[in-house]
Amino acid sequence: MGKPLNVGIIGCGAIIAQYLANIPRLETLKLVAVADLDPARAQAVADGYDGVRAVSVEDLLAAEDVDLVLNLTIPAAHADVALKAIAAGKSVYGEKPLAATTAEARQVLDAAREAGVAVGCAPDTVLGTGVQTARKAIDDGLIGAPISATATMVTPGHERWHPNPDFYYQPGGGPLLDMGPYYVSALVNMLGPVVSVIGAASHTRTERTIGSGPREGQVIPVATDSHVTGILVHASGALSSLVMSFDAVNTKSSNIEIHGELGSLVVPDPNYFEGAVELFTLGADAWETLPVSAGYVDSGRGFGIADLAATPAGSEPRAGGQLAFHALEVMESVLESARSGAAVQIRSTAARPALVELTVLAGSAEETTAEGQVQEIVA
Repeated sequence: MGKPLNVGIIGCGAIIAQYLANIPRLETLKLVAVADLDPARAQAVADGYDGVRAVSVEDLLAAEDVDLVLNLTIPAAHADVALKAIAAGKSVYGEKPLAATTAEARQVLDAAREAGVAVGCAPDTVLGTGVQTARKAIDDGLIGAPISATATMVTPGHERWHPNPDFYYQPGGGPLLDMGPYYVSALVNMLGPVVSVIGAASHTRTERTIGSGPREGQVIPVATDSHVTGILVHASGALSSLVMSFDAVNTKSSNIEIHGELGSLVVPDPNYFEGAVELFTLGADAWETLPVSAGYVDSGRGFGIADLAATPAGSEPRAGGQLAFHALEVMESVLESARSGAAVQIRSTAARPALVELTVLAGSAEETTAEGQVQEIVA
């Protein structure tokens, strides 16, 4: 108690910049080491931060001063790196998805349970003020009993901006496994666990052309579906509709809408931590923007690790392995249903994580709101 959680990062690709922007802001976390298969990339990160050393993956896993491994490798390597970290006695927080398959993810959770270490997993965007304010509105009964939800993500493809987009178009990638975790995790936070799904999927192209970076113009193969739709049946009885596409161009649909007996909510993009929540109640004349009322204020990637650090031993973090496993099984089952044409029952479950009270973590920018005093969690 009172000591920062020492973090070592494995994988120094594009996503690391977002974690590096936030870990130094959080007093409960301390970055001590980084590693990458390309030593030069790890060294470039270490050079920019005092007290951070660049080491090999093996040395990071063996380091006595690393409490938690932040796993930022490609999805195909998530399980392997997590299992090695757990075998070394370290807790793990990974980028989404938890693993490439539920079979691999189950190995990770089982190994962590046996070793007595914690597992967390992105996205922690659901802990920000956007999704959490919507969650509180639902909990407060502002829309009555939830009936349905829609979740829509449309983009023409990550190869247009990502310099190394290959893994997005291989098994373990695709729009559902890449972007779906944000949406499914948000839906489970707001509406509870899923009990069955049905899906359909397609892909319109067998090749993609990289649009930026040193490989611009290079053609890469597509080996996974790039447009996926699904219906999720929640244990509560609510029905959620998903559209996840790397094929279509754009949409005017809200990222997420929740509809209830007494009103409807527009929920901000779950790929981000903030955003306006809009409410239209039965009999109203117009939409109203709700005041920020829950979630980590001024948050970003890495806040899920801070939440894990504040979670009592033996309790499940809000951005924890059980939720990540459930979301992965839901997505994997949508794809299975798309292949078979039959509904698929979901075997796992995940409790709705506890609401994040409006909170400023120590070390982040302090704010107050019209809702009143903001809670502060100290190291």
